[in-house]
Amino acid sequence: MRAIITYHSIDGSGSPISIAPEVFDRHVAWLAGSAVQVESLAALIASPSPAADGRPRVAITFDDAFENFGAYAWPRLRDRGLPATVFVVSGHVGRTNLWGSRSSPGIPELPLLTWDALAHVANDGAALGAHSRTHPHLTELAPGALADEVAGCQQDLAARIGSPVNHFCYPYGDVSPTVVAAVGRHYALACSTDYRVLRDGEPTLRLPRLDMTYFQHAGAFDDWGRPSFLRRIATRRAARAVRAWWTRR
Repeated sequence: MRAIITYHSIDGSGSPISIAPEVFDRHVAWLAGSAVQVESLAALIASPSPAADGRPRVAITFDDAFENFGAYAWPRLRDRGLPATVFVVSGHVGRTNLWGSRSSPGIPELPLLTWDALAHVANDGAALGAHSRTHPHLTELAPGALADEVAGCQQDLAARIGSPVNHFCYPYGDVSPTVVAAVGRHYALACSTDYRVLRDGEPTLRLPRLDMTYFQHAGAFDDWGRPSFLRRIATRRAARAVRAWWTRR
């Protein structure tokens, strides 16, 4: 089994995007143990085969590039030899997650990594990906604005960090065929918020991920990859779909 897991902020606020530091430390201990093989996002997608020893394979991602990624999460992952990709909102680097100057109910305003800090974690081994310039709903944009958000973020990162970026993450998981086509003109891989594990032959521009918000309780990883785990994922995925449908009504 293969899966991409995702985090946002490592902080103690208890918000929907937050994982407490002590919980994250438990996650790191599990990831660094023998239960799964952790590898880069590119390596995970390049081969659909199981690990040589039969273990499930996992890639780690972080959305938004919060300051606490560089200050807390990345040092712990790096010291355990665990690769990770962090998706950057290039127009908000060094600012906060107040996307469009609007707050979101229940979401704290938190500082984001600066360009110097991003360069530091990149030089230290973290992979950088693009998460648009300003974190909008991409499906609501006109073609020119969509191109600016998608290609412009890649250009910003290349200009400021100096290394090519070919992974993208859709803000809010907001995606359509038009958005996918725009992303595919510039990136090899793109992550969504579709909540499930990877399947063989997965479209590389609509990769599903497992949000670690749902794995904060003790024993959350005990049945990883087993039938009971897959049933739990399917149940959660269905509940998320119902909630999204109700919100759109």
